[in-house]
Amino acid sequence: MENTKEGAILITGASRGIGLATAQSLNNDRKIVIGIARTAPEEKFPGIFYEGNLSDPQQTAELLKTIVNSHKITGLVNNVGLNILEPLEQVDLSSFIKVIDLNLRTAIQCAQAVLPQMKTEKYGRIVNISSRSAIGRENRTSYSAAKAGIIGMTYTWALELAQYGITVNAVSPGPTATEMFKKNNLQGKGPEALRPFLSGMPVGRLGEPEEIAYAITFFLKPEASFITGQVLHACGGSSLAHHSS
Repeated sequence: MENTKEGAILITGASRGIGLATAQSLNNDRKIVIGIARTAPEEKFPGIFYEGNLSDPQQTAELLKTIVNSHKITGLVNNVGLNILEPLEQVDLSSFIKVIDLNLRTAIQCAQAVLPQMKTEKYGRIVNISSRSAIGRENRTSYSAAKAGIIGMTYTWALELAQYGITVNAVSPGPTATEMFKKNNLQGKGPEALRPFLSGMPVGRLGEPEEIAYAITFFLKPEASFITGQVLHACGGSSLAHHSS
């Protein structure tokens, strides 16, 4: 039976990688998709697209106000993120603040913007995107802190919002063949650059954005109403690798 309370699904960082793959998957399921990103995707976006700079809190607030005044939002995917690779002794505090801000502040702003509509409908789905880095990876002090924070917020929001019929879950991808991963880890390097990632990957390969999108869309389904406060590691087993002998 179709859920008449279900409205549009808002995705941040929707112009490429996991965000775009999720938008495409939802569009294939005939869902109304609204995307936000700094720049429009190269290909036609599978839904309604808003261009905006989410690193600017004021611009973010104005854009979100426009969106919620124009659409009923009952699904949110907090996907936008920033990763700056630095070993501990070289962590620049301004970079740390940028990474924490874009990953966490934006998620809070987006959730606050859509919650009134979700509470009115007594229905909502929030999916926060964390990372395998939340449980530790070299040269990622800022990113690991931000993505661990996403998990902590997921647990807290799930407790606060369950009474309103709103579920909050997180997907934690492992190394995935996105533009950001390739730029941060492979650009200008040879095939050996992949070895540290694949050595800790039981499935022996990188994930694909479409595989992560499948995990995200699972949590967005109306039928997932009894699942909240969970973290799904879509990581090819890499979250378990540190347990192996």
